Amino acid sequence: MCQHQPECPAAHAPDHDAARLVAFHPEQGWGLLCNGIVIFEDGGELLPDGRSVPVQRAGRSYAKAA
Repeated sequence: MCQHQPECPAAHAPDHDAARLVAFHPEQGWGLLCNGIVIFEDGGELLPDGRSVPVQRAGRSYAKAA
């Protein structure tokens, strides 16, 4: 459960990629958002339920983990 204020969007929300980054591994090309989504440097995503979201946009800017 998210402890951030304001609370991060849920994994199924349209703005789910606005959740805070809680783990970041740039050497491996991925990060973990607070809502359980794994994001990849190419823009793809892996949702907590195992579904994948294909690359939809060029690049992503990563913020440091909180």
